[in-house]
Amino acid sequence: MKKNYLQKLLMIAIGNFLVAAAVMLFISPHGIILGGSTGLSLVITHSVHLPLSAVVLVINLILFGIGFVCLGKEFALTTVASTLLYPMMVAILEQMPFSVKDITDNTMLAAVFGGVLMGAGAGLILRTGGSSGGTDVLSLVLQKYLHINLSAALYFVDGCVLAMQMLFSNPEQILYGFLVLALLTLTMNKIMVLGKSQIQMFIISEKTDLIREKIIYEEDAGVTLFEIEKGFTHQKGQCIMCVIPRRKLYSMNDMITEIDPQAFVTISEVNEVRGKGFSLSRYA
Repeated sequence: MKKNYLQKLLMIAIGNFLVAAAVMLFISPHGIILGGSTGLSLVITHSVHLPLSAVVLVINLILFGIGFVCLGKEFALTTVASTLLYPMMVAILEQMPFSVKDITDNTMLAAVFGGVLMGAGAGLILRTGGSSGGTDVLSLVLQKYLHINLSAALYFVDGCVLAMQMLFSNPEQILYGFLVLALLTLTMNKIMVLGKSQIQMFIISEKTDLIREKIIYEEDAGVTLFEIEKGFTHQKGQCIMCVIPRRKLYSMNDMITEIDPQAFVTISEVNEVRGKGFSLSRYA
């Protein structure tokens, strides 16, 4: 239990470091607008010359207090690590030489790397069950007390933060900010299900028994059979459903085509598979 907790804490720390690196190495030096508590901190540091890490820490602590009072102790426990770790990582990176901070003078390249790094960091934090806290707290408070849809609340809060930065940003910095947001979201969603996605196949054939045996004994995969009725002919039959790793897709397709070239097959990706044979041992 203790080892598992330390592993989660390490992943949250790495996630916060990646987010901080994205901000300090790519986004902040190029003036790209950003949402969240970091964006709010950038608004303040634009007018008042204070270290970004100190402003982020104060804002995170204020939002943490709001979350503790309005959302309860359980929410506070999931955000306390990021509330402290993120400003700490920013403070460490602030001490780096300017030449190291200014890795590239290409704003497009900075936006791409910044967005991907932030998404990877946020994905790691959420994957371990942690929370980035920050302005997400305000969105959750709006949802709880005003019954606003959470997605709408998140867009509203981040929209307000982005709008404040638009007052002192040029059009290119604003456009790059939306690029960062898009890349952040895409990367975060991918990281959250990384290594968990599998291929799901539905197979309808006149040679169901032979295909079933091949899948079980040659492909070493599980199968589930469904009783079906064809819509046009009303003919009764069976449908095979199986979930396999990506590496087995080619051999599965080849085997099915060899047995029944007219088999009806659908192939789709599922984000996560749990249970016996996947997250649990098949032989337990």
